[in-house]
Amino acid sequence: MKIRVVSSREEIPTLNPNEKVIHLAFRPSNKDVFMLAETCPKIEAIQLPKSYRRTVSKSIEMFLEMQKINLLEGDVWGHRKDINEYYNVSQNVLERIQELKAERFSNEAIAEKLSRESKLNSDMILYILSKKVVD
Repeated sequence: MKIRVVSSREEIPTLNPNEKVIHLAFRPSNKDVFMLAETCPKIEAIQLPKSYRRTVSKSIEMFLEMQKINLLEGDVWGHRKDINEYYNVSQNVLERIQELKAERFSNEAIAEKLSRESKLNSDMILYILSKKVVD
């Protein structure tokens, strides 16, 4: 699974319209979020760092909810945008999710356990579980 990392608002109009998961590495304005939803009509999730997530307005949260776009909190630790514009969720993490599901762990327990083991935030792990990427 790939997460498109966007480091500035100037990149939004140049995004591939088929992007599904995007990490915004800047504090987005309402206009940026609207432009992102317009540019990428297939978007399913937007991830923001914790400090930026707290500043998102209620109107944008409602807009994203109506559009069925998940707003996730988290970061892409150690990712270098100058090398690759995508952050790849490692196959090891996806396999580990499979193992824990086979052991009948709840989604919340899997998210808690893997957020400690991997660089991913529990919100992103819950999103992956909800999309059944690992079935």
